[in-house]
Amino acid sequence: MDAIDRGLERAMQTQPIPKTLQGRVNFLVRQYKGTRAVADHLGVSIRSVERWRKGAGIGTENARKVEDAVRERWQPRVKQRVREAAESRGFTVEVMASFGYTSAGLSTDDPRERIVTQRLPGTVARDLFAARDRGATRQEQEQIIAEGLGRAYFQDGGRRARGLQVTLTGLDWADFSV
Repeated sequence: MDAIDRGLERAMQTQPIPKTLQGRVNFLVRQYKGTRAVADHLGVSIRSVERWRKGAGIGTENARKVEDAVRERWQPRVKQRVREAAESRGFTVEVMASFGYTSAGLSTDDPRERIVTQRLPGTVARDLFAARDRGATRQEQEQIIAEGLGRAYFQDGGRRARGLQVTLTGLDWADFSV
């Protein structure tokens, strides 16, 4: 998961996922109704899942698989309500990123790192979620956010800087709230 996906996941949860490996694995076993289904989903042996339930150590790659599987199935109704609210009323995005600019007379490839907090309309949320659903790349998702920030923040909703195009050249982190 990259910065955008993690930020959206944080925004869509009211409670954090279980903190311990045992808690995460036990949650998956309840969701998938057995260790065999969890093992099949994660691509590991049944014995590995059983060891993890007892608190045995786990490698970083498998720990990431378990965390991603838990996040995928954690609080689906809450995620749906938050998504609907974001798509209808908009959302607030806070990013730390390097921005590049192109305008009618000038262009710059000298990125400026900024922390920007801005309320974006629901159309940007719809575009972002649609891109995530179809498996868009990180660059495509960053471009959607950059265009939304370009209109709302840099152009002030069309009141200034007409023709300015904004690109995200480096995204350090992103947080979203509805």
